[in-house]
Amino acid sequence: MDRIDRKIIHALQRDGRMKIAELAEAAGLSPTPCARRLERLQAEGVITGFGARVDAEKLGLPVSVFVSVELSRQDRAAIDAFERAIGACDEVMECYLMTGSRDVLLRVVCADLTAFDAFLENRLMQIPGIRNLRSNFALRTMVRRSALPMRG
Repeated sequence: MDRIDRKIIHALQRDGRMKIAELAEAAGLSPTPCARRLERLQAEGVITGFGARVDAEKLGLPVSVFVSVELSRQDRAAIDAFERAIGACDEVMECYLMTGSRDVLLRVVCADLTAFDAFLENRLMQIPGIRNLRSNFALRTMVRRSALPMRG
């Protein structure tokens, strides 16, 4: 990946709806070579897709909860089973396998405390293999980025 590829990615992270002519201008190319580079970046999996950023609060999901999960076992089968089960939970926006005393970190969105309680009791705590859970409620978002830093 060269400097021009990075310019394309940087521009698209700011505005994924850019027309190819605007993107070409931002990258310092003419439209046809820019379109070819864009296709290559997608084919190589560097650009994985396009989507809209949505305000969760305006959709009635103002509560973010970080849930640390300790599994009973940490072998491949247990982790795979948990990953499959948690993947079916729409409330889970992010799920990370972690180092340290907690095995998994989840970011969950919900409408309110009642909705989180229902998620906890009816979904999360029904997943086999969980030893312990710890929840932390976000009071406010201080920094949120969707664009990765572009260096070089």
